[in-house]
Amino acid sequence: MMNVLSAFKPIRAFALDVDGVLTDGTVLVTEEGDMLRRMHIRDGYALQLAVRNGYWVIVISGSYSTGVKLRLERLGVTEVHMQVKNKVEILQRFIKSYGLSNDEVLYMGDDVPDIDVMQMAGLSCSPADAVPEILQQAMYISPLPGGAGCVRDVIEKTMRLQNKWTDDLSVPSTL
Repeated sequence: MMNVLSAFKPIRAFALDVDGVLTDGTVLVTEEGDMLRRMHIRDGYALQLAVRNGYWVIVISGSYSTGVKLRLERLGVTEVHMQVKNKVEILQRFIKSYGLSNDEVLYMGDDVPDIDVMQMAGLSCSPADAVPEILQQAMYISPLPGGAGCVRDVIEKTMRLQNKWTDDLSVPSTL
């Protein structure tokens, strides 16, 4: 059996689902019909640090949220794809446009629509509370649930293994 940590070493890009990965999967619905999601500040810190260190980040979601899109853009994530019907097609285009190989891509998903795209990635990951079908597919299962730092977990693990993680607090943050 392969040591899963070795699969983190070639990673140059992070591909992420939104609901259940960057959020805890809860949708709060206001009286006006707006749908609000909760995201963890630690995931945001790791995302902006990854972007500033030259990693590519793509977010692929079947849902749509203006607030999530704005937050991700403020963190430096320029590849935000929402209301996606075919995640595999979006990830294939992303890989090709940045000259990546599949082995250089980490994908984190939590539910059945993520299975095919997880199989494409060099490193398939999931939060601890993903559905059983995803937990079976994942090469790495974060000990943290969706929306509670699981994205920080995989980004920090990757960057530390590549000696790119910094604890330098003088680096400005875009949180």
